[in-house]
Amino acid sequence: MSYVFVYITTADETEARTIARALLERRLAAGVNLIPRMTAMYWWHGEIRSGSEVVLIAKTRETLVEALTEAVLGLHSYECPCVVTLPLTTGQPAYLQWIADETAGARP
Repeated sequence: MSYVFVYITTADETEARTIARALLERRLAAGVNLIPRMTAMYWWHGEIRSGSEVVLIAKTRETLVEALTEAVLGLHSYECPCVVTLPLTTGQPAYLQWIADETAGARP
């Protein structure tokens, strides 16, 4: 079984909590970290912009990434949200088993 972290940026803590809770309730993620008050600088529509964002890191199985991404897109306020997958090449076996156990009942 393959495991991943999914990195997601959101507009604010309210949106981050809404998305995190939905992912957990659907068992699409075993856990989600919220990292508040990140400053983002980026190109958008031909100009450099900056703003504050909240980062989510969702822990899940690779087989759930498509359903997780669809769930995020359905709840996200951005026109083009960041939802990217970072593969876990190794990990503490009990932690990886926890991810497997907690996402076993996924409801995409």
